[in-house]
Amino acid sequence: MGIVAEITEQELNAAARGLIELCRIRKFTIAAAESCTGGLLAATLTEIPGSSDVFDRGFVTYSNKAKQVMLDVPHEVLAAFGAVSRESAEAMVRGALTNAGTDLAVSITGIAGPGGALPGKPVGLVHLAGASRAGRLVHAERRFGDIGRAQVRRASVVAALAILQALAEGSMPPPAA
Repeated sequence: MGIVAEITEQELNAAARGLIELCRIRKFTIAAAESCTGGLLAATLTEIPGSSDVFDRGFVTYSNKAKQVMLDVPHEVLAAFGAVSRESAEAMVRGALTNAGTDLAVSITGIAGPGGALPGKPVGLVHLAGASRAGRLVHAERRFGDIGRAQVRRASVVAALAILQALAEGSMPPPAA
C-alpha cells in the first residue's frame, strides 16, 4: 500500500500552472481522458487563467460504453483486461490524442474506492498513460492504497500532471547549434 500525503488544492494548482506555462511556451496543446477522476484533471487545468491557450478538451469516460464511443477503446481490450488496466489506459490515451488532435494527451483509469476492488485490482490502483503527437507513449501504474476516494483522485491528477510535464519537456526540439 502506498503512502500519500494529503494533497491540497494549492498543490494541484501549482502543478497545473507549471504545466500550462511550459506548454504555452512550447506551443503544445493537451487533452485528457478521465475515468476514476471524473473530470478533476480538466477542472484543475481550467482553474488556471489562460489555460484555454493549452487545454483543448477533456473526455470523461466513466463507463465502458463511453470509453468505446468517445475514445475508440476496443471492446476486446475491455473484455480481456478490464477498464482498470495498462491496455485500457493506453487505448484511452491513443483515442484522446487521435480524437482531439492535440500535441499531448493523458489518460487515467482506476479504482478510487471505497468499493469496486476486484481480485488483483485493489482500491487505489490507477493506470495512467501519456502520449505525444511525436510518437511517445508512456504508462504508469500507481497503487495509492485505500487512502480515501478524494485522495486517490487527487493523487491521480498529480500523477497525470507529472506525465504531461515529462512529455512536454521530452518533446522539446533539440537546441540550435
